Amino acid sequence: MPTSRLWDVFCTVIDNHGDLGVCWRLARQLNQAGQRVRLWVDDASALAWMAPDRPQGPAGAIDVLPWSAATRPDTLATLEPADVWIEAFGCHLPEPFVAHGASTRARPPVWINLEYLSAETQARRNHGLHSPVMSGPAKGWVKRFYYPGFTPDTGGLLRETGLIEHQQGFDRQAWRARHAPALAPGAHLVSLFCYEPSHLKPWLQDLARTGDHLLVTPGRALAAVRSALPELPGALSWSALPYCDQDGFDQMLWACDLNLVRGEDSLVRAIWAGQPLVWHLYPQHDGAHHAKLEAFLDWLGAPASLRRFHRVWNDIEPGDLPVIDENMRQTWADCVRSARQRLLAQPDLLTGLLGLAEQDA
Repeated sequence: MPTSRLWDVFCTVIDNHGDLGVCWRLARQLNQAGQRVRLWVDDASALAWMAPDRPQGPAGAIDVLPWSAATRPDTLATLEPADVWIEAFGCHLPEPFVAHGASTRARPPVWINLEYLSAETQARRNHGLHSPVMSGPAKGWVKRFYYPGFTPDTGGLLRETGLIEHQQGFDRQAWRARHAPALAPGAHLVSLFCYEPSHLKPWLQDLARTGDHLLVTPGRALAAVRSALPELPGALSWSALPYCDQDGFDQMLWACDLNLVRGEDSLVRAIWAGQPLVWHLYPQHDGAHHAKLEAFLDWLGAPASLRRFHRVWNDIEPGDLPVIDENMRQTWADCVRSARQRLLAQPDLLTGLLGLAEQDA
């Protein structure tokens, strides 16, 4: 059993489905592992639907605090010092918070810079490196880079204890009967969580011809589908889903035959689901997402059809999307499940963080 510690996790929200989603999953897993957690976030509004029920772990409930409170002298004056500080996704801790810690602590905390997920070589090369603080009130302290990743020489992925057993006990057919009662016999169930892919309309046209049923997540994906619907020549079988908590999102991925996902958290959950998946990366103006996608497809061992679909879907390669047939669907499923087995044999992210805190304490 790891030593119980107090963790401060800091998150600034850029995409509340992604950054906050990862930080909340991390906070939940720390909490269930007997750790005390304070989650500092500049916009916690999405937790109203993402986490309506706050978990109560062995060390108590997770404290969700506004980012601004970490800058107020009245809050800092009574704040119990944490054993571990986590800067998630390149955010920088508030200067008053760091200054207060530097002036009042007997020893530095374990300070971790939790980076974005990537299969690129830099994740393996930089994982675990020390980064001395060269200026400011904490000058002389040291941060540690922590890179989530897909290989044993990185920080691993978030994977809660008993995940696969829980998934195996899931009643997939009952879920499908509740959420897609109009699904025709032999038709497939497809989930869509995306930005605004330029190939969405032709893909919806292909989907309408198959008779498969589309489940559309709320937000940008739903807006994009509704915008495309008037221009479709045929009728699309689809339904709009409400916002749901993280467990409900996982169950959707388990229940579907194909999952089109976006961002970091949903990609990881789609891999654990073990169903065919397509990842829509956040497009970056400098094209950095191209190399990120290629590195992921290389690690995945993606077959040519899955590579082609990803590249076109992400506007990296011109042309038409491949039409997904049964042989292709099975090949994609085999690929994802093989990757999942490799990951299950590796340490998960929480285990790595707990080990790092033990080592550096």
